[in-house]
Amino acid sequence: MNLKKQLEIARAASRKVALISTKEKNSALLKIAAALEKNAKKIEIANLKDLKLGEKKNLGEKLDRLKFDKKRILASAAEVRKIVRLPDPVGKILETAKSRAKFKLQRISVPLGVIAMIYESRPNVTIDAIALALKSGNAIVLRGSSDALNSNRAIVKIIRESLQSTKISAEAIQFIDSKDRKIVGELLKSREFIDLVIPRGGRGLIDFVAANSTIPTIETGASVVHLFIDAKVNLEKAVQIAVNSKMRRVSICNALDTLLVHEKIAKKLLEKLLPKLEEKGVKIHAKKEELTPEISRGLISTNYKLQTTNFSKEWLSYDLNIKVVKNLDEAIAHISKYSLRHTEAIVSEDKKAVEKFLREVDAACVYANLSTQFSDGGEFGLGAEIGISTQKLHARGPFALEALTTYKWVGRGKGEIRIK
Repeated sequence: MNLKKQLEIARAASRKVALISTKEKNSALLKIAAALEKNAKKIEIANLKDLKLGEKKNLGEKLDRLKFDKKRILASAAEVRKIVRLPDPVGKILETAKSRAKFKLQRISVPLGVIAMIYESRPNVTIDAIALALKSGNAIVLRGSSDALNSNRAIVKIIRESLQSTKISAEAIQFIDSKDRKIVGELLKSREFIDLVIPRGGRGLIDFVAANSTIPTIETGASVVHLFIDAKVNLEKAVQIAVNSKMRRVSICNALDTLLVHEKIAKKLLEKLLPKLEEKGVKIHAKKEELTPEISRGLISTNYKLQTTNFSKEWLSYDLNIKVVKNLDEAIAHISKYSLRHTEAIVSEDKKAVEKFLREVDAACVYANLSTQFSDGGEFGLGAEIGISTQKLHARGPFALEALTTYKWVGRGKGEIRIK
């Protein structure tokens, strides 16, 4: 099927799914969750094909993003069930206005229409995107990475089949089953069929979509995450937060990329932190002149060579920049220069420093004294997410259910006409 035909089908389906009741949408989502659980083995087998191809492509640490085993499949099914329990964002009366002519005027939430997702690697995004789109009354067009083609193909087939006995048409889900990159260019010019494009992935993908799309776009995913450890800290707490920010999962967008350390605390902190990072296989990127002999001697073993820093790099790996700074202002200036406005954090017992950081740092998620890995829709209590939006219009931070709606003004009159 050609792209135009798929988009025409999606547009027609969007009008129908927008009218489906909450009960019917939730029933369909429960059947999707059950189908994922029942067919977990099929999805896992398809994913193994992608993993083997990924190994041949030398994807390295990115394979973790691609991996979709039974545990992760069941976790995704559980996320779908959580979306069922969330309030329906469609049909809410957001405002009742007082019109000059005294007729009844309300602002009511409605679906966006047709959403196109262009994303990399992670198969769970396919499930999250479908579940969130359907719950919010939208049709969705999916263009995943070629690295996950077998996984995504299996997931979409299973989900579409599960909808056959529901009120939601499978046609509301359109999967672009092709590795041809030219299709992405066509998709980005299809304004008559698509209402919103959401790129989720690395900086290269997001920049390409932003530069080429004629359709409104919300950017998600790309990040260069910083953690600043201030002079006045609890060392144990600081080490724990730093290790968790980097190591809980290294291949996701909220993982730590650059650790900034106040010079007054650098020696004591690094004495505790560096051995833990070395133990976990982290590659340190730092300048020797910043990690002075006094600081680094004896802390970094002979096989623990310092790498060249790249402060613009989203690592998604076991690499970590470390930079020693003179004060909070230098830390904020560094973050301002290199941040992609995703997640930034400070560890400090100084209340004034904390408030200054939270006030002055411009990012979707700004934290004090907690791990950067909390940037997640589920952790925020919002349910599954499309991604973390790093821009400022329409949605910012975890891009979840509510953000997949817009609104319209509805007026109910009794024959009023405008004279003036």
